Amino acid sequence: MREERIGNQRLILGDCLEVMPTLGRVDAVVTDPPYGIGADEAAAKNKGKWGWVNYGETSWDRERPDAKIFEECLKASRDQIIWGGNYFTDLLPPKMRWLIWDKGQRDFSLADVEMAWTSQDKASRAFDYPRALALKDGKQHPTQKPVALMEWCLGFLPDAKTILDPFMGSGTTLVACQKLGRHGIGIEIDPDYFEIACRRVEEAARQPDLFIEPTPKPIQEGFDL
Repeated sequence: MREERIGNQRLILGDCLEVMPTLGRVDAVVTDPPYGIGADEAAAKNKGKWGWVNYGETSWDRERPDAKIFEECLKASRDQIIWGGNYFTDLLPPKMRWLIWDKGQRDFSLADVEMAWTSQDKASRAFDYPRALALKDGKQHPTQKPVALMEWCLGFLPDAKTILDPFMGSGTTLVACQKLGRHGIGIEIDPDYFEIACRRVEEAARQPDLFIEPTPKPIQEGFDL
């Protein structure tokens, strides 16, 4: 296991099922787990077609995460936003609020929209953000979410000072946290994506938003690695 602290962010290279129980409570979990739909293999297979990019031969999306991981997410925080929630409805309790990302493109090879399950019993909301704009972030992961989308998600968690992303990937959640002055903890099992996340968070830390007041460093419950 390896840990890096960059700006307000804590990045951990390791298995989230092993790391999460050591962290104690956080304010919220915001994450985008593997859906188990073979997105990694599709990227390699369709390289050069319909805008697909080959991000390398991996096997991270062959199956859904273990149900125990979702149990840990619910235990770890008072609020959760989990992208791909429509793939995990048998593992998550029914709630009112779903967050919808409308990509502004129809009949593409990918979905027109993506859906996030939340723990909130409030009205569902939609975010219109064209896929073309999302690509301007410098996509480095097949299912990388736009920074603007994750910033929008954090807007539904105004009191959350510490955000946990147990499936950090290329680090978008932590980039959004850094830009908004929040404290984030990201866990990633793949060393290559961990390095990418570190670079992206480092870049965000070098370019602070002067209009954002940084949040005080939180006192976290439980153990510290």
